[in-house]
Amino acid sequence: MSGTSGVDGPSGVDGPIEHGRAYWVLADCWNIVRRGLTHYQRQPINIAWQLGFPILSVLLYGYVFGSAMKVPGGGDYRDFLMPGMFVMTMAFGFINTATIVVYDSTKGVIDRFRSMPMSPSAIVAGRGVTDLVVACAELTILMLTALAMGWRPDGVLGFLGAFGLLLWLRFALIWLGVWLGLLVPNPEAAGGLFAVAFPLTMISSIFVAPQLMPDWLGFVAAWNPISSTAAATRELFGTPVGGGDTWIEQHALLMAGVWPLILTLVFVPPAVRRFQKLSR
Repeated sequence: MSGTSGVDGPSGVDGPIEHGRAYWVLADCWNIVRRGLTHYQRQPINIAWQLGFPILSVLLYGYVFGSAMKVPGGGDYRDFLMPGMFVMTMAFGFINTATIVVYDSTKGVIDRFRSMPMSPSAIVAGRGVTDLVVACAELTILMLTALAMGWRPDGVLGFLGAFGLLLWLRFALIWLGVWLGLLVPNPEAAGGLFAVAFPLTMISSIFVAPQLMPDWLGFVAAWNPISSTAAATRELFGTPVGGGDTWIEQHALLMAGVWPLILTLVFVPPAVRRFQKLSR
């Protein structure tokens, strides 16, 4: 016997029956990723829109306010600012995730996927992989902009480590975006999440070191999860860190790994439960 049959595989495509479940999960995941990337390829303005605010913030804070900003411990403010901009871009990414998920949910796209012989995990995993690929493109474009402005990282290994931490934060926030995307009623409501995300990024070490803030606000900013990633990436990039003698600031590298893990453990279960409750 040839080992093949005319029976459709789990993805609805004729294929060898010996392919196991893992093969079809990966195949279905790739189809979701390809669909997502095709949308960006046909509408590249979406990436430009997502990068518009961080780039404008870099220009505004770096050139307009930069000469008046101080970095505790010394150093150029633009060098201090750039890693913070990378972190802010990754943090804001969950809004885009939520918007796409709620669009697919309200337009019946997810229901159509669920009605097909596809692995449910592939639908969610495909969304996550797509967002990480887009995040890599966003970081590359933003870093090229920073290089053009004179920012220079210190060392290849530190650069790769910082890049990995930025993607690790983005990965954790994907699940927050998926959960919120399955909760909010329409894409317009998902866009309103910016009003929540913006204060959370402002009350952090992205723009200003926490010790320059009032004591109570500096405490909140220091314990903001994105502040740990900002401080850790500054250290790895070899740019001014901004000092700080609190425990959380002294252990930024450790917490830049721990905070995203906590966020993942917190938001994956409700995202999965919400996805399972969607109507078929």
